[in-house]
Amino acid sequence: MKFMLITLGTRGDVQPYIALGKAIQARGHTVFICTSRDAGEMIETAGLRHRPLKADAKALVTGPEAAAAAMSLSGRIMALPWVEKVIREQLQEMWKIGLDEAPDMILYSPKGILAPHLARKLGAKAVPVFLQPGFVPTSEIPPFVLTSQDLGRIGNRISHEALLATLRVGTEFASWASGIATGPRIAPLGGWGAGGLRLHAYSPTLSPPPHDFPDSDRMTGYPFQDPAPWDPPEALETFLEAGPPPVYVGFGSMPGINAEAQTRTVLAALKETGQRGVIATGWGGLSRMGHQDDIHILQAAPHSWLFPRMAAVIHHGGAGTTHEGLRWGRPTVICPLFLDQPYWGQQIANLGAGATPVPQKSLTVPSLAKAIDQVLQPQVLSRATEIGESLRSENGCARIADLLEAL
Repeated sequence: MKFMLITLGTRGDVQPYIALGKAIQARGHTVFICTSRDAGEMIETAGLRHRPLKADAKALVTGPEAAAAAMSLSGRIMALPWVEKVIREQLQEMWKIGLDEAPDMILYSPKGILAPHLARKLGAKAVPVFLQPGFVPTSEIPPFVLTSQDLGRIGNRISHEALLATLRVGTEFASWASGIATGPRIAPLGGWGAGGLRLHAYSPTLSPPPHDFPDSDRMTGYPFQDPAPWDPPEALETFLEAGPPPVYVGFGSMPGINAEAQTRTVLAALKETGQRGVIATGWGGLSRMGHQDDIHILQAAPHSWLFPRMAAVIHHGGAGTTHEGLRWGRPTVICPLFLDQPYWGQQIANLGAGATPVPQKSLTVPSLAKAIDQVLQPQVLSRATEIGESLRSENGCARIADLLEAL
């Protein structure tokens, strides 16, 4: 069979689809990934084919519109015309690529909202693959797009239905604006892919399945990529060998509120707690500061290599980084900004494997120092180690491939 995988966003949005694509391809199927052009090297290095969109994910995420949207509600409202334009252009490109490739099955993230239309046009199947909870109506958790606060059983359910109604209108408009014939609704009241197989590709250890999920919703575990050989820079190896395991701090691809101020806060909190640190500047959430003997600064490193060598990890709380840190049993401090990050932060704290979340917008030296001290307690390390063993036993890629072949 020929599989089209559609995903959009940063490394955390693409890497799990690469892992899944490799697992499907290893079973003899043909696979290609449709995503932003800057992901090409990562995809092709994994031995998969890339059908690029014109958009550059880094340019979109680090641009002024995304930064404003991360800062406030008014910023998000102001960014809406820009978001609509970006979505319309990407939908048009996806549609053309899909018609050109004519896949038998389409696996898609919620950002690939045209997948059901495309599948209907081609006589193919479309299966959503969610990397975080919150897209399927349930009374047990709220939709993270609207809020991270539990609204109670009735409030949670109503908020899901309200979001789906909004999405239905939005996808119909986006499809019309993109020149795509709409046909039946993309997002019926039952949600993405209602009535068919829906895959929840996150760990049930971290987020147990709600009791009111339909039978067609399957929890699979996270599609981890196997650790690949990596030669670290000599300076990093020397730093790691020079003392006890450090604390990792990195905010990934999140647009920085004030990168230099955040970095000063991080450095001061590490100093106050007496911890060595590895700081990853990522796409601008943190900055390079003056040299310090107990701090090593890098742009990025493979988490699967770096995290097992850390005492704890501090990050923004994206689904991928959250799973990867706990995969290696690392106590976790999540400093969320928006979207699903507050959910993961609170969930990890509730599980006893991390500290109470410290939002980036209110990051201070005392709050971060308190969180660092909290996660380095023996009971938190023990709980994180236990969760890590559970995550490593979940084979999300194999589970998903099994379900797809059965379908």
